[in-house]
Amino acid sequence: MKWSFRLFSVVGTEVRVHATFLLLLLFVASQSYFSGQGHLVALESTLFIIAIFTCVVLHEFGHVTAARGYGIRTPDITLLPIGGVARLERMPRKPSEELVVAICGPLVNVIIAAGIWLAFGIDAVFHPGYDFLKSGDFFEKLMVWNIFMVVFNLIPAFPMDGGRVLRAFFAMFMEYGAATRRAASIGQGIAMLVAIFMLLSHTFQPMLLLICFFIFMAAGQEAATVTQQEATRNLRVQDAMLTDFRSLPPDATLREAVVLLLAGSQQDFPVLDAGGGMQGMLTRHDLISALAEKGPSHPVSDVMRPCPASVQPVGGLTEGLDTLNASDCPAIPVLDPISGRLVGLLTAENVGETLMVRAALMKLRA
Repeated sequence: MKWSFRLFSVVGTEVRVHATFLLLLLFVASQSYFSGQGHLVALESTLFIIAIFTCVVLHEFGHVTAARGYGIRTPDITLLPIGGVARLERMPRKPSEELVVAICGPLVNVIIAAGIWLAFGIDAVFHPGYDFLKSGDFFEKLMVWNIFMVVFNLIPAFPMDGGRVLRAFFAMFMEYGAATRRAASIGQGIAMLVAIFMLLSHTFQPMLLLICFFIFMAAGQEAATVTQQEATRNLRVQDAMLTDFRSLPPDATLREAVVLLLAGSQQDFPVLDAGGGMQGMLTRHDLISALAEKGPSHPVSDVMRPCPASVQPVGGLTEGLDTLNASDCPAIPVLDPISGRLVGLLTAENVGETLMVRAALMKLRA
């Protein structure tokens, strides 16, 4: 995710923080300080936000640990002002496995809340006038927040945890794509109802409105992804790969790459050695950035990015898309399984065009 910075890594999963999260800390500290509460209250408020997001990281690692048990990697977790986002390579297709992965996040918050209660013997009293920000000490508020996080995350608004539990339940009785679309529609409906209620009742909450927007967009995006996976289920990589492409040798200059970029519609160029072996990928973004910083005479080999992920022509297109989405490269090499030579490139644009052509032909036959 752009504008995110690495904090640390745990068993192959990077924990990153988005720049907007730092703005949140600054806002909380300045609001406490300039409201006349003093620097100690400002420090405590900032530490409380950090404690909250520590619980968020632990929550996400609940998902990560469960997913790892099913052989699913999680490249990174990114902290945003609205919470944490764990980027799993894929979600389990079996309903029972998705149910476990979804529920393990809130389960961590249950354990944290229970641990605080057992350690400090806190007796939090909930009533209609309960004010979370003004009631109780630091650990009582942290316990209450973890309880709130469990309840909030189990709201059946896909793609939140509760929505994924709902999708897993639907998938037990219907096809996975239909279950996803139904859960996504319910999630978008809940987000719209909450947003409309806030507007009509004049109880405007910017953070809650942002969460509603995130749920609405993320639900639609995930439903579209699953629909795409359904469309590619019976296709091979060779059916959608780009075969008419240009490549560069490692000793080529950025000037030569610019000539290729301007000569056609290809945006990303594989860098091949004399034997046709894949050395890396020069993307349009990296080319333009390096051109401005280092000049046209700079060698391509210093700018190309490694692309360790690859697919084979006879591999399933659905699995190929999963590999592409998990890669840092906008195009991944398609290698011949015998010679190891590059025979094509798999890009999202080419896959999209293949599906459009396929849909048009199917409509013609109908």
